[in-house]
Amino acid sequence: MLNAEDTPIATRAPNESLALMLGGGGARGAYQAGVLRGIARRHPTLRLPILTGISAGAVNTTFLAAQAAPLPEATEQLVRLWTSLTTEQVYNVHTVPLLTNVLRWGLRLVAGGHEGREPTRGFLDTTPLRAFLQRALPHDEDGALPGIAHNLRTGRLDAVALSATSYTTGQSVTWVQGRDVNLWQRPQRRSELATITVEHVMASSSLPMLFPAMRVGTEWYGDGGVRLTAPLSPALHLGATRILTVATRYSRSRQEADRPLTAGYPPPAQVLSVLYNSIFLDLIDEDIMRLQRMNRLLDDLPMAEREGMRLVDILVLRPSQDLGKLATEFEPRLPRAFRYLTRGLGTRRTASPDILSLLMFQHDYLQRLVELGEADVEANCDRIDAFLGQPTQV
Repeated sequence: MLNAEDTPIATRAPNESLALMLGGGGARGAYQAGVLRGIARRHPTLRLPILTGISAGAVNTTFLAAQAAPLPEATEQLVRLWTSLTTEQVYNVHTVPLLTNVLRWGLRLVAGGHEGREPTRGFLDTTPLRAFLQRALPHDEDGALPGIAHNLRTGRLDAVALSATSYTTGQSVTWVQGRDVNLWQRPQRRSELATITVEHVMASSSLPMLFPAMRVGTEWYGDGGVRLTAPLSPALHLGATRILTVATRYSRSRQEADRPLTAGYPPPAQVLSVLYNSIFLDLIDEDIMRLQRMNRLLDDLPMAEREGMRLVDILVLRPSQDLGKLATEFEPRLPRAFRYLTRGLGTRRTASPDILSLLMFQHDYLQRLVELGEADVEANCDRIDAFLGQPTQV
C-alpha cells in the first residue's frame, strides 16, 4: 500500500485482481522459475492478469506474458529456459575480452577521461544474453513480442510492466503494455506506454557497472532496481488487490544476521554484495513492510474514511537457504578467467558472496535453485493454498 500518494484513487481492475511481482537477483531468477513451476503444478488454472518485473524478474515476467500456453506449460518452458542457460550465453567469459575490459577500466581511471577511445560500457559483454533472449522470446521484425499482444486481446493478460533506471535523466521508468492503462508519475518516477521488446528486458536487467547500459529511444537505461524505491507500486497502480511476490533473499535469524561474514577489512566482494543487496533486496523488503503496515491501519478504518485507499493482500515466498552461501559450492566450476577475477575481488574471503550468486549462471547452480524453489512451494503449500484458493485438479 506504500503511502497515500502511491495508491491509486480508483481502479478499473476486478475486486480480486491478482498481480505477480518479481524483483531482481541475476542468476537467482532461476529460484523464481522453480517456485512458479511448483505453484502452477498445484494451481494449473491460475490466472495472473498483472505481471510486473525488475531485472531478472523482468525476464521471467516477460517470458510468461508472451506465452500462449496454459500456466503449467508456460512455467515448464520457463524452467527449461533457465536450466539450458550457461555462463557463456549471458556474457563473454573468454580470457582476452575479460582482461581487455579490466585494462580499459584501469586506463580510464588513470587517464582522467582523456583516453580518446570509446568508453568501456560495462565490465562484462552481454551480447550473448541479447542473442539468447531473442531466441527465447519470439518477436516480429519491429522487435515486438506478439505473444503479449495476443494475451491482451484474449483477456488472459491485463498488463505487463517492466521497470528500469534512466541514466540519462536519473528517473525510475516503468514501461507498461496493457489494456486501458492509466499512467502515473511521482517524484523521480514515471510510467510510459510501450510495446515491450527484448531491449526493454535487457535494459531492466542491466546490472550497474557490470553489464552495459542499454539504449531505448533517446535514453540510456540500467537495472530497474537502482532507483525504484517502491517496487510494489507498478502492481498497485495497475489495480492489484492481491500481490504474489517471490523474493530471492533468505530470511536470516537474528543470530545468523549478527554473525560476521568476513574477518578483518572487508574485501571488494563483500562491499559489492552489500551494495547490490541494497538495490535488489532491501527496497522490496521495506516496501512489503510498508504495505503490511498500511493494511493494518486501513483495516481499523471504516470504508468511508479510507479516502480511496484499499487493502491489498500479499503473499511473499522466500528461499529456505542462503543463495549466496549455496553459490560457494559451485564456484570451482566457473569459467577459469572469470573465476580468477572474482577471487581477486575476495569472493572466497566472505561466507556469503552474494555478488557471486548474481553472476553464477552455471547449469548445476541454476538447476539447484529451481529444485529449491519447488521444494519451498511444497513446504509452504498451506500458505499458498490459503492465498490462491484450494488446488484445482485437471
